[in-house]
Amino acid sequence: MTHGEYMSGSALEDAAVLGAIFEATVDAIIVSDKAGRILRANKAAYDLFGHEPDSLVDRSVSILMPDIVADAHDGFMARHLKTGMKRIIDIGREVEGQRRDGTVFPLHLSVGRTNARGQPIFVAILHDLTQRVATERALSRSQRLDALGQMTGGISHDFNNLLTIIIGNLELLQPKIADATAAAMLTDALEAAELGADLTERLTMFARRGDLKAEPFDLNHGCEMALGILRHTLGDEYRIEADFDRDLPPVMVDPTQLQTAIVNLALNAKDAMPDGGKITINTELARIDDTYVAQEIDVVEGTYIRLSVTDTGTGMSPNATRRAFEPFFTTKPLGRGTGLGLAMVHGFMRQTGGHVTVYSELDHGSTFALYFPVEDGEAAIHNHNSAKEAGLRGNGQLVLVVDDNPQILDLSVERIAALGYRTAQASDGDTAYKMLTSGLTPDLLFSDVVMPGTLDGCRLAQKVRKEFPDIRILLTSGYAEDAQKLRQSFEILQKPYRQVVLAEKLQTMLGNE
Repeated sequence: MTHGEYMSGSALEDAAVLGAIFEATVDAIIVSDKAGRILRANKAAYDLFGHEPDSLVDRSVSILMPDIVADAHDGFMARHLKTGMKRIIDIGREVEGQRRDGTVFPLHLSVGRTNARGQPIFVAILHDLTQRVATERALSRSQRLDALGQMTGGISHDFNNLLTIIIGNLELLQPKIADATAAAMLTDALEAAELGADLTERLTMFARRGDLKAEPFDLNHGCEMALGILRHTLGDEYRIEADFDRDLPPVMVDPTQLQTAIVNLALNAKDAMPDGGKITINTELARIDDTYVAQEIDVVEGTYIRLSVTDTGTGMSPNATRRAFEPFFTTKPLGRGTGLGLAMVHGFMRQTGGHVTVYSELDHGSTFALYFPVEDGEAAIHNHNSAKEAGLRGNGQLVLVVDDNPQILDLSVERIAALGYRTAQASDGDTAYKMLTSGLTPDLLFSDVVMPGTLDGCRLAQKVRKEFPDIRILLTSGYAEDAQKLRQSFEILQKPYRQVVLAEKLQTMLGNE
């Protein structure tokens, strides 16, 4: 072998190694020319931005940015090429990216420059900051609520001392007042002092210093008792629906405070629906893993019973959602609320060892979820699911799974295959439709509702129902409002759902064909 042949072989090996590193890197890497045209992108880049493999080549990098960022980027690059100024070259900074479905998310971007064949080449390395930003926000929220808890705990303690003196003296004075007018005034003062005592009690609950009388208790029974109160309290224009998992283990909770929390959430839901609407209360087992914990602070990984209260009301803005559990924060008109109802629920759940979350969108309603820890949770989930999953396995029927989120798509395929079904998969509605028109004949279509492209889940389902009437259709969505609207036309599973619920739904729709 000559020296030239040796060098050629070595160069090929180096290129192979660099190519392997390029594809194996967990961060996104994008190579572009001076015009911003993408020359190459690794697998992590396609996964991060939600594009199909090789679909970015020869397209502008601006497709990966919000418009305002794209405009600024083009200006930076033009100045760099003209002046050599390194405002974005060799300097890492935080920017925003845009996925194929239009969602904007935070990124850390670093750009390097080299030359190839006499032309400048730019290599961008991008790291997804979504989880870090969520963790930072959760930490900030937790610290703010803890500080408010300490402050309100001290205030309520001092006010209780003052109210004890006021109420005690008023009660001692009451039998000594003969004048009817004065007696009525004293009674009004006593009632006002008792209202003040109730106010400080709720502040104490937010500060997690209330006296809870926890006992093993059936959450479903507590919900039914609260529903009995609510049906007499709410008007005819409000519809209440209950969806309880009837095979749940007991949890340690104060029954009275539990009912108070449910009533508080339901009355808040009523206020969010001034013209009437629907309130749904449901219970189910839920598993909190390290992915969820990474976005919340002081949440212990494990098994919980989730009690959800969902309304079809006006929803809350992102700012109102972030501040929902702060004491005295309210979006209600002046004089319509103290802003302590949700603060009390937050304190009660923390003192119980659980936590509360809120998901809300303007004009789409809100869902408040209370998470109660289950002792020996793994055994509870195993016993609960094993009992239900018996006899719920498939018989090799083919299920076409459609979801634009690669992680959810892979997980859904794995879960359905574990139940005894065969699977095919597509990353969007357009691809799924092409597979069907090309001859794929699944027994059931299982599709996410919100997807990019010409065919979202709803449009795909409508076309399949019209053109392939023998295919059964099951949709899934993380939006409560989607589930409520589509349930009238299609079978639907609301995310997140448990394996046993998926097994039941598939068994119901496919039987033992």
